[in-house]
Amino acid sequence: MAWAGLRRKPLGLLGGVLLLAMIALAVLADRVAPYDYDEVDIFSRLKPSSGTHWLGTDNLGRDLLSRVIHGARVSMAVGFGGVALGLLGAMAVGLVSGYFGGRLDMAVQRFVDAFMCFPLLLVALTIMALLGPGLANVILTLGLVLGVRDSRVIRSAVLSVKENLYVEAARGLGAAHWGVILRHILPNIFAPIIILATVNIGAVILIEAALSFLGFGVPPPRPSWGGMLSGAGLVHMLRAPWLALWPGVALSLAVFGANMLGDALRDVLDPRLRGT
Repeated sequence: MAWAGLRRKPLGLLGGVLLLAMIALAVLADRVAPYDYDEVDIFSRLKPSSGTHWLGTDNLGRDLLSRVIHGARVSMAVGFGGVALGLLGAMAVGLVSGYFGGRLDMAVQRFVDAFMCFPLLLVALTIMALLGPGLANVILTLGLVLGVRDSRVIRSAVLSVKENLYVEAARGLGAAHWGVILRHILPNIFAPIIILATVNIGAVILIEAALSFLGFGVPPPRPSWGGMLSGAGLVHMLRAPWLALWPGVALSLAVFGANMLGDALRDVLDPRLRGT
């Protein structure tokens, strides 16, 4: 049913194709990239597009196409790793808070309220300043930020599902709490979980780019699209505009693809939006 509905969403299909292409580039970066991403050639500094360097070179003579391709590996790792970690945290907190309720739920929700008073990027910057730059720290930080924020969505879904008669029947028959959660509640909140996952991928990629742009993300020489925009791309903007153009295009396509796929899946899986 979901696939049939998704086929009627051409932008969603386009987004899925773009996201799959980015994943393929990330997985096959070592084979697809024509050069090593950190191969320096001082005699080819700031060269525009040519037969040997299709997207030109940067201020150290490194092939820009190779660096953009390897930047996809960083963005996809952060996107899927951060989203997976965040969803695990959100499900753990949201399931427990929504199912058991009471003082535990009140305490958790007050903490989430306080957390949501601050912009996500500001919170992520603060955590990265404490942990230091690095790919693993970026994934951990974004997973933590998303987990706290999205726990409220999971809680709302749990509150809706746990009022159903089959949940009450399972309780009445003496089923253990965790049995009810794992067998009757969790399988019935997969739709919002899938929607959260796809929508969050684009947001996480964008936040990672912002962190790298500000110097708190993945450190050089490992290429990331945000780092490429802030480094030579910013310094040599007028002399060599391609240094900022191509990482920006790659970033835009990845975020566009993830957002279009997420919007399409939301329209298909959310019963309130079906038929729109």
